[in-house]
Amino acid sequence: MVAPTKVLLDGLVFPEGPRWRDGVLWFSDMHARRVMTVDPAGRSEVIVEVPNCPSGLGWLPDGRLLIVSMNDRKLLRLDPGGLSEVADLSHIATFHCNDMVVDGQGRAYVGNFGFDFAAGQPLVPAALALVTPDGAVRVAAADLEFPNGTVITPDGRTLIVGESFGGRLTAFDILPDGMLANRRVWAQLEGAVPDGICLDAEGAIWVASPLSSEVLRVREGGAVARRIAVETQAIACMLGGADRRTLFILTAGSVDPERAKKEKRGRIEAIEVDVAGAGYP
Repeated sequence: MVAPTKVLLDGLVFPEGPRWRDGVLWFSDMHARRVMTVDPAGRSEVIVEVPNCPSGLGWLPDGRLLIVSMNDRKLLRLDPGGLSEVADLSHIATFHCNDMVVDGQGRAYVGNFGFDFAAGQPLVPAALALVTPDGAVRVAAADLEFPNGTVITPDGRTLIVGESFGGRLTAFDILPDGMLANRRVWAQLEGAVPDGICLDAEGAIWVASPLSSEVLRVREGGAVARRIAVETQAIACMLGGADRRTLFILTAGSVDPERAKKEKRGRIEAIEVDVAGAGYP
């Protein structure tokens, strides 16, 4: 059964990287090459155009927006005068960059595809890059199977990343210098391919699964507490709204870029849930 979600905004190409901030939902309309916002009434605004496709979003402590530029594998910052380069990740990212989480200190954790899966290339494990506010880049964790959606717990001590082609959520301890240690499986997901994720105040994680056309609320260990089906493909999700109990679900008609650009079936959908959002993003 299709969930009784409210369509907040439609006509998008491929919405990704949702973040709730300052009373609006921020997101990347990836293949339309723009970062946008939408408010609870459905009013949208284009914030900035990103020529090489935007993906993950986050903020520095001073409020400046960070944007993952996918195709050229860079981390950008939106300054008053426009976009500027924070870091080049091409020596770490073996294919397009994708999602990102930024912690309270402004440290950015950026994933990448690892390989060109659309061209049928064999899987190549990818690294999760750590970018500090001064632009220094290090490998925070390696050998991940398409690292994608990422969250950090409210205490700032644990990072959890979805490995799309591993079908799992993987947790790490965050060391004082931002590096990651004590890798472990947080949840193995049966029949789901994790894409965007978000964390709630009970420690459960909402997982968008495009191929099964749903979002799942997953507890540590893998128990699924709730499923919400969507009409097309669930790409990402974010808890927001005034009390952070609105689950925003970003959906698209296809993961194929050319088809998505032609059809423009991307949507921001919303549904109220019982437990509020927590942690980062």
